[in-house]
Amino acid sequence: MKPMRTTLASVVAATLSLTAFSALAANLTGAGATFPAPVYAKWADSYQKETGNKVNYQGIGSSGGVKQIIAKTVDFGASDAPLADDKLAQDGLFQFPTVIGGVVLAVNVPGIKSGDLTLDGKTLGDIYLGNINKWSDPAITKLNPNAKLPDQDIAVVRRADGSGTSFVFTSYLAKVNPE
Repeated sequence: MKPMRTTLASVVAATLSLTAFSALAANLTGAGATFPAPVYAKWADSYQKETGNKVNYQGIGSSGGVKQIIAKTVDFGASDAPLADDKLAQDGLFQFPTVIGGVVLAVNVPGIKSGDLTLDGKTLGDIYLGNINKWSDPAITKLNPNAKLPDQDIAVVRRADGSGTSFVFTSYLAKVNPE
């Protein structure tokens, strides 16, 4: 009889602790970078199934997420660009990585198949600096000796908003192109 009481007491204690844990949990709201939004959505679904609590994440861009977490209008923010230690301390925040990804450049060069154009970091930096403005530039033809590159202007496209992806891309360019 004693083992049965011990088992029953253990089950009751476990059930009460789960109930207490669930009662302490709450719905969460976050905002920020669009890149991790699909991953966060999957995690939110799993979290809700396990706990009954919802996570609402709005992919509004890294700068928007930073603004909202600093304003304390969300429970968590996400940014592709890390905050400086002094900014974290000033606003009482901490950060850690959650999702890792890459930035891929898209190009449209007449006569060149997808995946057949090679650009190194220095050349790419020179394109964005305006030092290279034609697909037939010697720096590009040197990297692509078998390609028939057109003597056509390069139309550089960039985001104008506070994008974490832009931060990642420009940080890379700054490291590989000394200019």
